[in-house]
Amino acid sequence: MTGIQQTVPASPLAGRRFRAYTAKHLDALTARAGLDASERLAVRAVATVLPFRTNAYVAEELIDWDAAPDDPIYRLVFPQADMLPEADVRRLGGLLARGAPDDEVRATAHQIRMRLNPHPAGQLALNIPDLDDGPVPGIQHKYPETVLVFPKQGQTCHAYCTYCFRWAQFVDEPELKIATADVGRVIAYLREHTEITSVLITGGDPMIMGAGVLRRYIEPLLDPGLGHIESIRIGSKSLAYWPQRFVSDPDADDTLRLFEEVANTGRTLAFMSHFSHPRELEPGLVADAVRRIRAAGAVIRTQAPLIRSINDDPASWAGMWRTQTQMGMIPYYMFVERDTGPQDYFAVPLARACEIFHDAYRSVSGLCRTVRGPSMSATPGKVCVDGVVEVGGEKVFALHMIQARDPGLVGQPFFARFDPGAVWLSDLAPAFATRFPFESGPEELPGLWDEPILVPVS
Repeated sequence: MTGIQQTVPASPLAGRRFRAYTAKHLDALTARAGLDASERLAVRAVATVLPFRTNAYVAEELIDWDAAPDDPIYRLVFPQADMLPEADVRRLGGLLARGAPDDEVRATAHQIRMRLNPHPAGQLALNIPDLDDGPVPGIQHKYPETVLVFPKQGQTCHAYCTYCFRWAQFVDEPELKIATADVGRVIAYLREHTEITSVLITGGDPMIMGAGVLRRYIEPLLDPGLGHIESIRIGSKSLAYWPQRFVSDPDADDTLRLFEEVANTGRTLAFMSHFSHPRELEPGLVADAVRRIRAAGAVIRTQAPLIRSINDDPASWAGMWRTQTQMGMIPYYMFVERDTGPQDYFAVPLARACEIFHDAYRSVSGLCRTVRGPSMSATPGKVCVDGVVEVGGEKVFALHMIQARDPGLVGQPFFARFDPGAVWLSDLAPAFATRFPFESGPEELPGLWDEPILVPVS
């Protein structure tokens, strides 16, 4: 394959075999972080509700154990006792301490999960499309031009982020999972919907799949009869959590050959890489993996949510964007933590999110300013919080729709009353109208644009 074999590095990390750590390893790992017995029990209690999985690369190369449990990478992958209400943690901890039957623990965990909004933004209720003979499970069609495909074999990850909005994919709740192994049905849906130009392979993490399985999902998309498909995206955290996947894993070269085949058809292969903290970019193996992916013809775009106690400072974001750009990646999104799971633990107020974004944005060069945010992936679409301004003497949030279920709303600006404690779209109230544009019957704002009355708030 062109340019691939020559770039394989002699990295001391490259030859390591993947080793996962799961809930059965939690007690020993949290003891290493200095937690006492009662603290470890509380963490185990949280892990009965929310998923835990990490691996030896994350544990040995990314986590600073001297700083644990306050280390940001530790907090990125290890459950924290206060991610759930104290009463729930006590209840579950009591069950674990007395050796309660597994069925009792699972039933209690299920009750708590159902209070955590496991599928936000209408993922099950609004996004699952129909074909002639019924629903098409395992795909989502929220925006006219984009379809998400959830391969059955890709609904796990090399490590789980504690903030992940798709946590319900990884717990013992089969009815909550979104997945398909029926590639033929996916292709049939795409043939009928020529308005679709982009397919996003997502999870979980598709790169948990071997090259042969990944090919089963991607190769059919290259059929000349699907000429309306202009781009194929792969959403993945593997560059951060297991870069060996593209360097030294047994099927690394086969995977990159597949990437090259996509590029050779004239379609864009966009690798949507999640980096949550600057430290994830530091190992040389990451740079090696990035070079190999780019050499195969893929474009790498980067994104992550803004997460309290992990990356809620401008320096982290500016540093990531600079490093990513230097490595040849394209900064794409800063997301707002979604309204699911332990949102209360991780959420950053929207007003503070704007400050962090703009402070980071103004400190980087124009090449880094491809990034958008802070963006809420909400039920009506992707809502960008542009900032806090004064309009006619009133302090408000200025927002616009980056993407929308109704394409006519894309790019439309609107305003919300300023609320310093708001962390999500549902916390906001319309300003200068009784409804938001994505709600029925939006009101006109006569005269609002007649003169320059928008004044940034310092």
